[in-house]
Amino acid sequence: MTVFGGSGFLGRYVVERLARQGNVLTIAVRDPEAAKFLRPLGNVGQITPIYCPVQDEEGVTAAVASAHTVINLAGIRYESFHGAFDAVHDEGAARIARAATVAGVRRLVQVSALGAHADALSKFGRSKAAGEVATREAFPGVTLLRPSVIFGPEDRFFNMFASLARCLPLLPLYGGGHTRFQPVYVGDVAAAVIAALADVASVGKTYELGGPRTYSLAELLRYVLDTVGRKRLLLPVPFAIGHMMALILERIPNPLITRDRLLQLTVDSVVTGKEACLADLGIEPTSLEIVVPGYLGRYRSAGAARRI
Repeated sequence: MTVFGGSGFLGRYVVERLARQGNVLTIAVRDPEAAKFLRPLGNVGQITPIYCPVQDEEGVTAAVASAHTVINLAGIRYESFHGAFDAVHDEGAARIARAATVAGVRRLVQVSALGAHADALSKFGRSKAAGEVATREAFPGVTLLRPSVIFGPEDRFFNMFASLARCLPLLPLYGGGHTRFQPVYVGDVAAAVIAALADVASVGKTYELGGPRTYSLAELLRYVLDTVGRKRLLLPVPFAIGHMMALILERIPNPLITRDRLLQLTVDSVVTGKEACLADLGIEPTSLEIVVPGYLGRYRSAGAARRI
């Protein structure tokens, strides 16, 4: 079994569950050294990270050559070079799907994103949509999973806002904070990958993955502040001004916001009801109120009441 992008936020949860089932796993990543933390999740020799960027045709072909199942979790949040979204989400996904077909792979699961659409304003959304189309053309039986924003102990959403609240007097509400999200627990998304592989009815289907509730960006930021016990001004920032801010911020490594991310924020990230969902995989979505307070504790101000 081969997992692309298995060392990422979602990947570690998927790999752990697959290893528990006794699967022998090849983890195709850009940095095998950084992925060594995955090895203790299985027995000796059960989990092997290998160097295999999704842009490497020969590497991808070799990585899936003896696999019966392939899982594509490869994805990036921002472009480190022009065309990076297309290189990973579109061309990379197509390359994996073609190689899987040639190798006679039985199952392919690909994680995309809510908001993936050919007419999306953001390059991220368009590249994810193009990757879905290209993958389905090359491997018609692919199972596509489209999660909303994923939360969990290592997330870059709640952790980021809690970190900013610790050092800034205010937090920006881009577009007034009206964009709606349906945050989904990382454990539920990982469980969806496993459930899809176990269910032949998922072949060729698309699933939209969201949590039990929807929230506006403003509601989520207020929740973070309440959880960490900090009072901060929530400042509405028009998208036009946010665009100018992002133009500067995206020039630094690992930027907090980019112009493309702002374009993503102009569209709600919620389940549409037009596709199957977590319930169709037998999964009851986990409330963020159960999980998030546990890992935001390190950002809590001294003397703040602890959430139970």
